[in-house]
Amino acid sequence: MSLSNSVGRALEISLRGAEELLPQDEWVRKLQRSEATGTPLRIKFGLDPTAPDIHLGHTVVFNKMRQLQDLGHTVIPLIGDFTTTIGDPSGRNSTRPPLTREQIEANAATYFDQLRLVLNVDIAEVRYNSEWSDPLGARGMIQLAAKYTVARMMERDDFNKRFKGGQSISVHEFLYPLMQGYDSVALKSDLELGGTDQKFNLLVGRHLQQEYGQEPQCILTMPLLEGLDGVEKMSKSKNNYIGISEDANTMFAKVLSISDDLMWRWYTLLSFLSLEQIAALKAEIEGGRNPKDAKVALAKEITTRFHSAAAADAAEQDFINRSKGGVPDEIPEVSLSGAPLGIAQLLKQANLASSAGEGNRLIDGGGVRIDSAVVSDKALKLPAGSYVVQVGKRKFARVTLT
Repeated sequence: MSLSNSVGRALEISLRGAEELLPQDEWVRKLQRSEATGTPLRIKFGLDPTAPDIHLGHTVVFNKMRQLQDLGHTVIPLIGDFTTTIGDPSGRNSTRPPLTREQIEANAATYFDQLRLVLNVDIAEVRYNSEWSDPLGARGMIQLAAKYTVARMMERDDFNKRFKGGQSISVHEFLYPLMQGYDSVALKSDLELGGTDQKFNLLVGRHLQQEYGQEPQCILTMPLLEGLDGVEKMSKSKNNYIGISEDANTMFAKVLSISDDLMWRWYTLLSFLSLEQIAALKAEIEGGRNPKDAKVALAKEITTRFHSAAAADAAEQDFINRSKGGVPDEIPEVSLSGAPLGIAQLLKQANLASSAGEGNRLIDGGGVRIDSAVVSDKALKLPAGSYVVQVGKRKFARVTLT
């Protein structure tokens, strides 16, 4: 198929880092129609505000939306204020508890503040699915349920595993993918984005659009981003994440901590550099340039996006100072009483260790410094005075002990 330059470019951007684009030929036809008519395509992404904080793993899909938004298409961040009251069972081995209206509203407000750091929310079509879901009513819900079979619902992997394992599946959980699919009908979406764990729900949207006489949406799934360890998906519970509201110094240092191999995957999924620019940079590294240069560039790009260029420059200098054993310009000031105080207790009270036991383990590992000197004696007690306390490479506090 011969494609115009703009359609070919749009297809390349759509496919960048994507797991699947289904069906690709239909998406190409939609792009061609959009080019011929000048009508933007409608691109939907559902957000269930189940938690108030977003990490870099969540922004993989946001980045794709921004790339498509920059092509001139209409992106629709859809807040699932209705579906969140049901609870998404995707990837679950048990029923997910629904949130209260107050929790949903609080989380949604935080989502928007963070979403603005990636998307141009001011020109996006922000919607809430309670607009059409609440008026649907009991009669409409039953009519909707009649458009999908139990057999097809049980093809869903997590439902199938739970059923075979003798674990309960509540009837309301079947309603979640139906309501998510009905969102596509209400919005007349041309493309729906989601993580790989959302593929079933996205396909339900295609089916329901056909049932309602609409042209079915295409679906674009994005991979789950590996976290700092390069193995498990980024997750707060696994402590391998970078929160987009973390301070600039921490964000910068965490990006620099990833492996060289993981860095290139992050470039593809998180950077706004073109694929050509990334390929050129990779060629320079393979030609002998220090990989750290590329990692620093990525850290500065990400930190700039969620803070500012000045904050990224300061974070880079802070990292250099710490690497040289220097003390950052700004560190927490902590006042403690009870001198003389044991080191482990001091670490705990200064929030440099979660417990005195962890403090002792840090001392045993050589990871604690007082005024730049490594602490090796766990029995040491500090008299009254002021001390710069360092744990590992990134934790500092100026402790005044009385």
